[in-house]
Amino acid sequence: MEYALVTGGSRGIGKAICLRLADMGYNIIINYTSNDEEALKTQALIKEKGVDVQLMKFDVSVTADADSHIETWIKDNSEHSISVLVNNAGIRKDNLMVFISPDDWHRVLDITVDGFYNVTRHIVKSMLTKRKGRIVNIVSLSGLKGMPGQTNYSASKGAIIAATKALAQEVGKRGITVNAVAPGFIKTDMTQDISEADYKAMVPMNRFGEPEEVAGVVAFLVGKDSSYVTGQVISVNGGLYS
Repeated sequence: MEYALVTGGSRGIGKAICLRLADMGYNIIINYTSNDEEALKTQALIKEKGVDVQLMKFDVSVTADADSHIETWIKDNSEHSISVLVNNAGIRKDNLMVFISPDDWHRVLDITVDGFYNVTRHIVKSMLTKRKGRIVNIVSLSGLKGMPGQTNYSASKGAIIAATKALAQEVGKRGITVNAVAPGFIKTDMTQDISEADYKAMVPMNRFGEPEEVAGVVAFLVGKDSSYVTGQVISVNGGLYS
């Protein structure tokens, strides 16, 4: 049985990705940090699709927790494999650079950058052994062009864009692809403090995107039609930046 592990998979873009990959026949592992209620709701929706779905609760920024949960799963599921990894976990702590506290700086980078390292290093080792795998990193418009008030968030996503390109070159010969998806303004809990009425005029398509539109691009990148696509960053931003 092949599984897809989605970090931050209980809500928003992560939830949409879990549901879309379940439609493709993947069994799903939902990683989340704290919101049990939303994780259980997403788990129930995926069960309805007739695939296996497991919850894996841990903070991706904590190395010991990631090591314990992922290593235990791999050990206990030797007959199965995690063939898809979607690094989606991330948070925003927006402020002008001069007002960003050390805690807010490190928390944003810890979850995105350390989280990528803590999770990916285990999964990619297994993928290398099996000579197959798909890794998709959810980055952001902020990581491509930078956004005022998001120096910490832009730094974290920019780092993952660079890591995507480097890792793709390391593992390509083993049949593993590594790509990134860069959403713009997407309607989720993370952007609920951003007024669509005020900002949609910036977007050529004159609207915010839906999580399902991001999930569709992820589905392409883990599917057979993208077998020669690696090291790429695909924007999903309604034409706001390209």
